Amino acid sequence: MNQVDTKTRILDAAERLFAENGIAATSLRAITAAAGANLAAVNYHFQSKEALIHACYSRRLGPANQERLEMLDVCQARAGDGAPALDEIMDAFVAPVLLGFMGTPFTALMGRMYAEPGDFARRVVGVHIGEIARRFSAALRRALPGLTEEDLFWRMHFSVGALAHTLAGGKLLEILSQGRCTMGDVQAIRKRMVAFLCAGLRAQASENL
Repeated sequence: MNQVDTKTRILDAAERLFAENGIAATSLRAITAAAGANLAAVNYHFQSKEALIHACYSRRLGPANQERLEMLDVCQARAGDGAPALDEIMDAFVAPVLLGFMGTPFTALMGRMYAEPGDFARRVVGVHIGEIARRFSAALRRALPGLTEEDLFWRMHFSVGALAHTLAGGKLLEILSQGRCTMGDVQAIRKRMVAFLCAGLRAQASENL
């Protein structure tokens, strides 16, 4: 096997074991055993477990986040000096993730960003989500100038939750709906989610509740 093959095997094994067992509970020895590699190979390619964790997220989230930003750029360019369309902003936010990850094992690893103990979530969010949060919050401020900063961040938080739960909880929906709702048509889910999130973002301000 060449170096590229070894690196990919390590990433594949790490992604699977991190998702199944948790990041803190998964040792480098377990990863190397599953990858058919050795600790020297991990140290050569990644230098540390922390770097390997970030590499697992970057491999999947990097392309999706790049597509998100490209879609957002198109939306903002179309708006010119005016407010960007809210539905276009939210489609840029959800579509690359839904279309890229729905039904894949990576959804379980995404869940680890929220479930892992300690400051792991803060570190991962800062590296892999920080630019997305900054760019989309700025776009939403332009589209929804009447929202307070507090309301904006609550509604962004709820939007992230809806996206994450849809990715991870599809089987639960199928059970609760007795099969009337399924996860097979991702484009239909995309349209439903954008409509739902836009309605929530436009909802009555909290001071009037």
